[in-house]
Amino acid sequence: MRTLTIISHTEHYKKPDGTIVGLGSTVTEINHLIAVFDRVIHVAMLHEIPAPSSALPYTSNKITFVALPAVGGTKMKDKLAILFQAPKIVATIKKAIHQTDYFQFRAPTGIGVFVIPYLLLFSANKGWFKYAGNWKQEDAPLAYRMQRWLLKKQNRKVTINGIWPDQPKQCLTFENPCLTDAEVALGQSIITNKVFDTSSLHFCFVGRLEEEKGVGVFIEAFKMLSEIEKRRISTIHIVGDGKAKQKYIDSTKNSGLPFQFHGFLSRDDVHNIYKTSHAIVLPSASEGFPKVIAEAMNYGCLPIVSNVSSIGQYVQSDVNGFLLDAISVDSLVVAYRKLLYLNTMFFNTMGQAQGASQNKFTYSYYNSRITKELL
Repeated sequence: MRTLTIISHTEHYKKPDGTIVGLGSTVTEINHLIAVFDRVIHVAMLHEIPAPSSALPYTSNKITFVALPAVGGTKMKDKLAILFQAPKIVATIKKAIHQTDYFQFRAPTGIGVFVIPYLLLFSANKGWFKYAGNWKQEDAPLAYRMQRWLLKKQNRKVTINGIWPDQPKQCLTFENPCLTDAEVALGQSIITNKVFDTSSLHFCFVGRLEEEKGVGVFIEAFKMLSEIEKRRISTIHIVGDGKAKQKYIDSTKNSGLPFQFHGFLSRDDVHNIYKTSHAIVLPSASEGFPKVIAEAMNYGCLPIVSNVSSIGQYVQSDVNGFLLDAISVDSLVVAYRKLLYLNTMFFNTMGQAQGASQNKFTYSYYNSRITKELL
């Protein structure tokens, strides 16, 4: 029997009927881990707010959710709250990992500043760390730099985004899983049959609605297009939510552009947007490798993305997408125009180039690597 405790800051919520649901991308990944582990305990944060439509339930009774207090944030009081709750958090984690053979800690996160040292010094369990952020981020917050430093100095395996010439031997390059084998097969069919009509193009953005994700420049660049170019855009889908949502909605008024703010959507609904979209735009200043890029590329949606972290190792400009020279309105306008004036044959060639590496992002491939390289 093989058992695992996962420790993360993943947001969870309790629905009116008592069902626990969590961040869709993480919950789906854990649901697939039942192919490797007989039992999984997920120790993560429970928020006392309504669940967004993108949150999903666990699909197996072999998965147990254990709640941590919802702590974290950018304000000083938020950071102090983490320290205040530290003894309770450590006690909860200690109890969970004593029930399983392995642990996985998902970094970077606020609680990592004390949970990683605890695991390194006081846990005899086998286990590994998953660093989902930008492994090479130079201006990372102090807490993130500390966690990365600790992971470089210890001996347990660490899965990271990207391949780097100076990565320590215990740091393994792992793609974030986000697709089923069936979805990859469907994606090939979608790519083959996707219609590229430069008089009717569809764009999308998927993520948190905040400046750090580049939502402001994403919108402003569209407004800089000529009136003739604007008329060639059929839809600009914006999927996600955030405190600044209304500000962004207001900024699109009287723009002459077909912006659609969807809020949170289910995984299936987001995939349906990818199937009809010609480009996903993510001008974020700092990322690891967002799952939404691989998901969108699976359906022939060309990425227009910032060249940060490992993104440039998977997206090559004018081959299978477009990398931004800078995260700016001007850089995005150039990229938008590349797509607007792309010919159909080149679009189809770029779409076919995307499908070549999609198997690396399947849950089955991820699970096979966990079995062979981490256990």
